[in-house]
Amino acid sequence: MSNKPIGIFDSGLGGLTAINEIKRLMPNEDYIYFGDTARIPYGTRSKEVIKKYSMQDCRFLISKNVKAILVACGTVSSNALDLLQNSFSLPIVGVIEGAAKKAATIAEKDNGIVAVLGTDATVASCAFKNAVEKINPSLKVIQKSCPMFVPLVENGYTGRHDIAANAIANEYLSEIAPYRPAAVILGCTHYPLLADIISNYLPDSALISSGSEAAAVLKETLMEKGLLSEKGNGTTTFYTSDDPLLFARNAKRFLGKDISDNIYKIDIENY
Repeated sequence: MSNKPIGIFDSGLGGLTAINEIKRLMPNEDYIYFGDTARIPYGTRSKEVIKKYSMQDCRFLISKNVKAILVACGTVSSNALDLLQNSFSLPIVGVIEGAAKKAATIAEKDNGIVAVLGTDATVASCAFKNAVEKINPSLKVIQKSCPMFVPLVENGYTGRHDIAANAIANEYLSEIAPYRPAAVILGCTHYPLLADIISNYLPDSALISSGSEAAAVLKETLMEKGLLSEKGNGTTTFYTSDDPLLFARNAKRFLGKDISDNIYKIDIENY
């Protein structure tokens, strides 16, 4: 048992989509969340830059004495998870394993088709695709890069009938829709906020939040290592690399509450 906090990081606000599920599964844990909003998006960066940013993010969280880290970012999980796990001694969990397992289970009972929506870097890595095919090589996996989804979410264009969001979603998803995938992995933690819009174009598909599925993997990992807290306050402290008040205002859409009195700015380049 450990009362140290759990660290969570993402390129921006997207990792917040996993917070509610994580807290539901592990209500006694304390959390430290870092959103690197000054350097978003990660998905259009080179692999070397993604690795640099993710190492800095981990070093910051480790400076806060966390006992484990959830990489709540599909881009980092796809391109740098091995590096992080090999560089640091504490447990580090990504968002790929849980989502792939859930997608495979659903697709096996249906038409055997899985779609992966992600950033340019995530799709190029084929990490989700490889994970699903490793579970069941007979499944068909379709990938689609959706680079404009992150800025839509970060700027609040998430309503089901939003004209701009629907125009972009139609461009991305019209070629996938005819396949009627049984499961669609939302390979970026920003994407669940666009679930209503995505469902407009893929109404028969089960949408899988990679962040939420990672919560179960994280809990299992902590249990195996004897690190799960039995008592605690369930508090979350937030950090950002850009304007804290802007972060707090946007975070309210994800969390349904104001966090402006509990968020702090850091210079991530110092780590």
